[in-house]
Amino acid sequence: MHHKPQGECWAITDRAAGNQRQALALAECLELPVRHLVLSLRAPWSWLSPRLLPGGRLALPASQRNTFAPPWPTVAIGCGRSAALLTRMLRSLTDGHCHTVQVLDPRIDPEHWDTVIAPRHDGLIGANVLNPLGSLNPVDDKWLADGRESSPALGDLPSPRVGVLIGGPRTGIRIDADYAHRLAEHLLARQRREGGSLLMLTSRRTPNAVTNVMRKAMRGIPGLLWRSSDDGPNPYPGVLGWADHLVVTPDSVNMLSEACAVGCAVHTFVPDVLPPKLARFHDSLRVAGLLHDVDDDAPLQQMPLRETQAIAEALRERIFRRTDLSVGT
Repeated sequence: MHHKPQGECWAITDRAAGNQRQALALAECLELPVRHLVLSLRAPWSWLSPRLLPGGRLALPASQRNTFAPPWPTVAIGCGRSAALLTRMLRSLTDGHCHTVQVLDPRIDPEHWDTVIAPRHDGLIGANVLNPLGSLNPVDDKWLADGRESSPALGDLPSPRVGVLIGGPRTGIRIDADYAHRLAEHLLARQRREGGSLLMLTSRRTPNAVTNVMRKAMRGIPGLLWRSSDDGPNPYPGVLGWADHLVVTPDSVNMLSEACAVGCAVHTFVPDVLPPKLARFHDSLRVAGLLHDVDDDAPLQQMPLRETQAIAEALRERIFRRTDLSVGT
């Protein structure tokens, strides 16, 4: 039965785009009015979050305290470590009337929240923990159709259109000029065989050396290389909407999850051993038939990984069971 909670939902995040996308994607699925609070903690709270320290709302700069104030929401969804302190505080500030949700492993006992949503590769389990395979995101058929509509010119590029999503280095992962040269060789060899175009997007974390290699590689190849808002609006939804297949660097759970939500083949280039947690995530995508090596043949269409709606449904059920604020619709 579809239960719809009443009241307002707060999505609480810092400025990190990945945290905002996850919290807002889930909040939108709950069918409640959504208020997005972008809040930052002061020291020493920021150092120790989500551990509680005396002082409560003094954790927020004075300019933000009026935002984090009654009337309190029915549901609060936090994503990221600083949000975790605020969602934890809301539980006591509202005497348990606000259903508190924390996305990503808060690194302390999940019992401090009503619901914790942590991807399977984090290995966090508990009675109140939901474990999607990937990260929550807004990608579905409507989102992809809107993306195509927002970037119609991409549809005129020659097929196959290969979307290339480039992240950046993380602990234990080298994404440098050498990596970029090797990835570019694979992409250009395939383009020589199949024709088509390359729709390449870098991220905030992409080193300039990588972008420079890719810019040279793209010379004479149909397509685009988008680096920042200096190149115009970010065509990311359009690239995902128009891509015949996708190639994604291995460093970002969010980018890989969103690519796997599209429904076309997704490839990655992994020259080195991945850190254990990320390796577990890659393995689970490969076992599910969702992720392939850069040169492997793969079916053009695959079952999209779309978990946000199911997680929202499970969350609605949990809210309904725990409170009398809901009505069946």
